[in-house]
Amino acid sequence: MSITRVVEWSGPLRTAREIFPDSAPEIWHEHREELVPDFWQPGDDSYLLALQSWVIRSDGITLIVDTGAGNDRNRPQVPRFHQLRTPFLDSLAGAGVEPETVDIVVNTHVHYDHVGWNTQLWDGEWQPTFPNATYLIPRIDRDYFDPVNEHRRPFPRTDADRLRRRGSHLVFEDSVAPILREDRALLWQDDYRIDANLSLESAPGHTPGSSLLHLRSGSDRAVFVGDMLHSPVQLHDPEVNSCFCEDPEQARATRRRVLAEAADTRTLVVPAHFPGRGATEISRDGDGFTVRDWAPLGLVHPGAPNVST
Repeated sequence: MSITRVVEWSGPLRTAREIFPDSAPEIWHEHREELVPDFWQPGDDSYLLALQSWVIRSDGITLIVDTGAGNDRNRPQVPRFHQLRTPFLDSLAGAGVEPETVDIVVNTHVHYDHVGWNTQLWDGEWQPTFPNATYLIPRIDRDYFDPVNEHRRPFPRTDADRLRRRGSHLVFEDSVAPILREDRALLWQDDYRIDANLSLESAPGHTPGSSLLHLRSGSDRAVFVGDMLHSPVQLHDPEVNSCFCEDPEQARATRRRVLAEAADTRTLVVPAHFPGRGATEISRDGDGFTVRDWAPLGLVHPGAPNVST
C-alpha cells in the first residue's frame, strides 16, 4: 500500500482566534515551537492550512480521500476560494494518477473544501472529474445539505449564517448533485468496508455525517480524520472546536474518542488540513495528547512541492 499527498493550496486563512474561538491564547504560545512556522504565524495570528487530497493505492485500487475546493466555483462564503484556479489535476498527474484511473473517491463530509474536485466544468456543465469512480458520500450529510431538506436545519439567525447557507446550496449544486445525477454515488451510513484494508466509520460532530477512513495493513494503522482536527492545538486540548463544527458537543466527544484510540494503538492520525508533515502518531499527555512523531512526508508550506509519498 502507499499513501500520497497531493496539495491543492496552502497558506493563511483568517486568524487563529477566528478559526478556534474557544481556544485560550496561552495554548498557542505554550506550544509555539511546535506550531511555528507550519501552523501559525504569531505576528498577525494567521492560521495556516493546506487544502489537499490523499491518494491511497490498495490491492489494485486507486482511491482519493477528499477532493479539495475545486476550480471555477462561486464561493461567496469563502472569498479566498471564490473562482479559485489551481493546477490540481496536473499535480495529481505528477503523482501518477489520471482521472480515468481513479476507482473510488471518499468524501469524509460535505463541506466545500472536501468535495470541490468531485466535478469539473465542461461546456458549461458540471461533470464528474473521475468518470469511472464510485463516490462514497455519507448519506446523512447528503440529506442534511440537500437544499430540499433545508427546513430540517437550524434557522439562520445572522447574515453570516445566511451566507453560509447560501454557500452550502452552491456546494451541493456544483459538487454533489452532478454525482448523484450521473449515478456515481454510493451513499453509506454507520460503517462501510471498502476492501480488506480500508473501511469507513461514522464520526459525527463537525457535520452530522462526518466520517473516518481506517487503513489497516499488517501491524500498520492510519486513520484519516477529515476535519475532526484543524490544528495541533486540538491535540493538546481536545475540547477546542473549530468555528465550522455543526454540533460542538458531539465534535468534542468524537475527537476525544478517536484520539484516545489512536494513541493507544499507535495509529497514524491524518487530518485533512495539516500543512507541515501532515500526519502524526500521538501519545496521551494528561487530559490531552501530544505528538509522538511526525510522518516522514515532505514538508508542505507555501512554495513547497505539491506531491509527497
